[in-house]
Parts: sequence; structure tokens; C-alpha cells
Amino acid sequence: MFRGAYTALITPLRHDRPDSLDEPAIVRLAEQQIAGGIDGLVPCGTTGEASTLSLREHLRVVELTVQAAAGRVPVLAGAASNDTQKAIELARACKQAGAAGTLQVTPYYNRPTQAGLYAHFIAIAEASDLPVVVYNVPGRTGVDLLPETVATLARHPLIVGIKEATGDMVRVARIRELLGEAHSDFSLLSGDDFTVLPFLALGGHGVISVTSNVAPRWISALCDAAAAGRWDEARTWHYRQLPLARALFGQPNPIPVKSALALLGRCAPDMRLPLIAIDPQSREGQTLADALHTLGLEQP
Repeated sequence: MFRGAYTALITPLRHDRPDSLDEPAIVRLAEQQIAGGIDGLVPCGTTGEASTLSLREHLRVVELTVQAAAGRVPVLAGAASNDTQKAIELARACKQAGAAGTLQVTPYYNRPTQAGLYAHFIAIAEASDLPVVVYNVPGRTGVDLLPETVATLARHPLIVGIKEATGDMVRVARIRELLGEAHSDFSLLSGDDFTVLPFLALGGHGVISVTSNVAPRWISALCDAAAAGRWDEARTWHYRQLPLARALFGQPNPIPVKSALALLGRCAPDMRLPLIAIDPQSREGQTLADALHTLGLEQP
């Protein structure tokens, strides 16, 4: 269902406004991504600072993204919570806003068993009646969704894919192996910009990318080339985007990517505490600006 290059969108904010959502910048960013060839948009995930958005803000970001997409690409809305009932309520609201599906991370802090993870995702899918892509990022959540559990979840018609962000290619191969031909339509999406090429080569279907916020054409070209079997071309794009990925992960996501977009004039650098933007005059800020210049991503 979900294939190709998807962007894990930042949420533009403006601290100088009573309502700190920068709605024009949200719409512009979505338009820039679609113009860059991106296959789908993912608002309100980790990169979108969802954990610090109010419910009203969260749903407004999803609504604006759906409106900007205007049916041209699907919107896979982040709608996660470590409270199953809250995740259900959020997923239902995202469905009302027009999302094509929801992205659901493993419940952080609670650290449920594999049986608990299975029950959590099934409950969300059935109560919201909306396709679910599960999201495994144990480095952030403290809980790991094992390949065997993924394969069991794939039997449910509304559990349609996984964003696998461990960067472990042995893990990816095991998931692909367990899914087999019976579940070949289950979407395997990378959540790690550093390993997109090997992920696709192992049978992955795409990526939910942070890097594509800055360079959507690079990531969409990489995925398009791989899907067409043009592996030399895909390899070229992969190695082209790696230095940018390194620049965008020098600090915890989404600090560098939002700071980079601010340097490019696409949004303000404002973030929600406890995250703090990179000072453009600092050594880190200059390093980021130099990387953008070197890669041909010029400041305005």
C-alpha cells in the first residue's frame, strides 16, 4: 500500500505568534516535497515533534498536510501513544482529517511484551478502521518489535507495513523471509537514512526519510531507481545523500534538520523544549551551513 520515498515532516513553529504553528510554512513544505517527487507525507512523527504538540495542534498539522497534498500523495499520519486508548482516539481523528493511514510506534516507557505489542497494534487498527504502519525504533522507545511478531501482525488486513529503524540488515532480511510470498504486499519501509540502499536491495519497498525534508529529489530518485532495478543509479544517489544524512544526525533528530531548513529559509528554527535549535553562529551551526553549501544546497 505504501511504497517509495516518504518524508517524515518537520513541524514549522513560530514562537513569536500566539498560535505557534507556522501554518503557511507547513503548507509550503508539503508543496516543496511533492514538487520534489516525494511519494507520501508523514506529519506528526518523531521528526514532527509530535510528543510536544497539543491534541489540537497535532490534528491541525495533519489537516493542513492532507489539504496541501490534495490527493496527490497519501498522508500517513503519526498518531502514536503509549496509551492504547489515546492512540485509538488519535487515529480516529486522523481518519476524520483524511489521512490514508497512521504510523504507530511501539509503546515507549511501558515496554510491553511481544503479546502486548501485538494486542496494542491490533486494537488500534480495528477501532480506527484505518491502515496501520507499525514503527520499530528501540533506540528511542526502549522496546523492540521482533520479526516474528511483525510476521504475525502482517496477517491482519489493516496492519499494512512497518517502518523499521534499527539499521540492522540482518533484521530486515529476517522480516522479509518470515513474510514470504503470502505477505509480499506488506510494506517494508526503512526508518534509517544511512541504510536505505541495502534495505531496498533486501526487498524493502521504500523509506520514511528525515533527509528528504532538505533534499526530496535525492531520496525520491534513489527509491525510483531501485524500484526500476537501476542499481548503479540508486547507488549513486545513496552515496550522494550520505554526507547530508551525516550532517542531519549530528545531534538528536529533529534538531539538525529543522536548523538546516531554517538556514535554507524554509522555516523558522524554533523548536519545542526540551529541544533547542542550533545557533547558526556556533561551531555546529557553521558546520551545518558548510555541509549544505558543499552539497550544493545553497542558503537563500
